Amino acid sequence: MEVDLFQQGVDLMLFGMGTVFTFLISLVGAIYLMSWVISRFFPEPVQPAVAVQMAPVAVVEPRIQAVIQAAIDKHRGK
Repeated sequence: MEVDLFQQGVDLMLFGMGTVFTFLISLVGAIYLMSWVISRFFPEPVQPAVAVQMAPVAVVEPRIQAVIQAAIDKHRGK
């Protein structure tokens, strides 16, 4: 009797795991198919390249630069 009960448990486990595995494989296939359909029939529009203009470089006064450098050196423990 115990062997029969154990065999039924193993059969039920394999059937359940097989069902879940089949469902997940079909879910991955459906997602892949939907992704292919969307990218095939509704491609993303190509954005034209926009020239980026550089902002003018701000000139730092030498006195301010020395103060900033001193603060950095003090922070680093030099």
